[in-house]
Amino acid sequence: MHHVFIKPRTPCLNGKVERPHSKNKTEFYQLISYKDDVDLDAKLAEWEAFYNYHRPLGSLKGQTPYEVLEHKLALCQS
Repeated sequence: MHHVFIKPRTPCLNGKVERPHSKNKTEFYQLISYKDDVDLDAKLAEWEAFYNYHRPLGSLKGQTPYEVLEHKLALCQS
């Protein structure tokens, strides 16, 4: 597989990647302070859990990413 780089800040080329990077920057990295890499890793894990399990997303019609995944898995099993 050949890796192809796109221009930065071009959501029309890869919005599924650019949007989360933007959200992480404005809702996580700019709002926290941390002591070291271990502290940053712990806070990042907490943020990822919140984002995936508790934060409703407009793009997912008010559902969390986990709720969407649960629904898709249920459809596959039926």
